[in-house]
Amino acid sequence: MISTQARADARRLWDYHQMGHTPRSCSVAIGLGSHDLGVADTAVELYKRGMAPLLVFTGATSPTTRERMPRGEAVHYRERALELGVPSSAVLVEQHARNTGENICLSKALLEEAGVEVSSVLLISKPYEERRSYATARKLWPEVEVVSASTPMTFDDYVDSIGDERLVIDMLVGALQRLLIYPEQGFMISQPVPEGVRQAFERLCREGFTSRLLTTGKAST
Repeated sequence: MISTQARADARRLWDYHQMGHTPRSCSVAIGLGSHDLGVADTAVELYKRGMAPLLVFTGATSPTTRERMPRGEAVHYRERALELGVPSSAVLVEQHARNTGENICLSKALLEEAGVEVSSVLLISKPYEERRSYATARKLWPEVEVVSASTPMTFDDYVDSIGDERLVIDMLVGALQRLLIYPEQGFMISQPVPEGVRQAFERLCREGFTSRLLTTGKAST
């Protein structure tokens, strides 16, 4: 049973994780691989709106995507984009990255190899990963401007799409923990975390929403 307080705390974390950027035209759009094909759909929508002339999809496989995306997250994203009418010439694939840091670094290397000049990036992720992705990109690719984007949806909409409210809250808690500890490890820039968000995070930890927390000494961007 999930309490009213826990749901309120989860919504507070949900809101914080989103950057609130208004999508604008950028040199390239990069879709970060995950279990969520909605990332590819949103990338295509932004491409068709003229927000970027080129899409990069990045991601290998993980335990949560291996069965659904056996050819790799980025490959499945590309296939989805082509199904939705994006020409193959407008899509690049980086299929080796296994975490957010590698998503950024390997996408950067791919674009350099392709001779694409990049001054700004439209970075597309799952809704609750916007801030984490932004902070990682700003650390590892500081010379470009980063605009965060995701599929517009509420916390309740996302819970409905996943079908497991406890898992969603666990993911929100895990993403917030990384925002707190990764700057000291050099994985991302530091960002201010409002006291109310910290308190919500701590209450959810005490309530047992901890399956996505890192243990001491373990890190994965």
